[in-house]
Amino acid sequence: MAAYLHLPHQLAGANKTLTAKCHCKSVQYTITVPTSALPLPVHLCHCSVCRYTHGTLSSVHAPLPKGIEPSFVPPSVLESSVTGYVHSAQATSERYFCSTCGCHIGDRSLKPDPDTGRPHWCVATSVFTVHDEDTFQIRSHIFSAPETEPNLATWLPVINSRPIHHWNPPPRPQQQQQQQNADRDRDRDDKPPSACHCGGVCFAIVAPSETEAADPLAARFLRRAGSSLTLKRVACLCLCRDCRLVSGAHAVAWTFVPRSRIRPPTLLPPSATTLRTYRSSDKVTRAFCGVCGATVFYALDDDERTAGAWGNGGGEGDWVVDVAVGLLMDPRGTVAAEDWLAWRTGRLAGMESGLDYDKGFAEGLAEGLKNWGLKTHGEITTFHIPQD
Repeated sequence: MAAYLHLPHQLAGANKTLTAKCHCKSVQYTITVPTSALPLPVHLCHCSVCRYTHGTLSSVHAPLPKGIEPSFVPPSVLESSVTGYVHSAQATSERYFCSTCGCHIGDRSLKPDPDTGRPHWCVATSVFTVHDEDTFQIRSHIFSAPETEPNLATWLPVINSRPIHHWNPPPRPQQQQQQQNADRDRDRDDKPPSACHCGGVCFAIVAPSETEAADPLAARFLRRAGSSLTLKRVACLCLCRDCRLVSGAHAVAWTFVPRSRIRPPTLLPPSATTLRTYRSSDKVTRAFCGVCGATVFYALDDDERTAGAWGNGGGEGDWVVDVAVGLLMDPRGTVAAEDWLAWRTGRLAGMESGLDYDKGFAEGLAEGLKNWGLKTHGEITTFHIPQD
């Protein structure tokens, strides 16, 4: 009689338990799902709500099968370990992030599912300890329109030779009017406004000047780009473990700005009332909004981040901080804010960490970003960013 080998995922009723942890580990939970439901389908949401509540270019979410909820591991508890945020009166879910480090962990529906009587969860898959194609599979970009504009969806068209599907519903009249207003207001100011979703953190970044470019340290974070060789701030994408686990997203986009070029200059702690800080390592302080959870700043204690003296309040003691690009409100409505930023397309920060965590995502993004840079600008840029 022939013998048959039954693999665990083939057995009827087999389950798999997956573990999620934020950076500070104040929030830890597990989900137990039928192996027949794996891999869980993952989407990257590029809507403005996700961008401005995360500070990233997208969220990375997977809806859980009906009736399945996270089981929090003591001492972490939903009621005390996380902060909830309901983004509008029309919202159907509440977004949760760690109250200590700011990591987004997922969304829970405000009303229970009529079939199960339980709330429906959409979890942030970037906080799980394992993210291989047998467990989670990124299948779609949603709210990524217009697809011709540079954004994370443009830079990640394929993962493991598998095209990523786009889902874009028609814009509502209110959204169209907002875009028209943005187009009308273009070029009215030399400071790109930035804000988290709740508005508790709101600031502007002064456009780089020739005076700033003359400072040998500050100049390291500037680049002349485009046909007119416009002076722009450099920007890059980071896949490192720390950025992933304090944001709840696979990739975080950063640009680099001297503190004296941020308005108002009193924005950084302890002055900003909704800004909270978290020390992610001996030399790194991160800041996020304590109301909506948006990643805002990264500050490194290092001589290479200390800028020299220039006008508008600059001077000894000024330093360069990383600003989350997901918060920039480009006048044209473009996520990549290319009027202001010069993107490094030939290298991702934290690549080794990204490959260890999700090889397909890291390789797909690296290749897609290079291809976009070559197609759009005729070059692949690999410039050095101090201590990226």
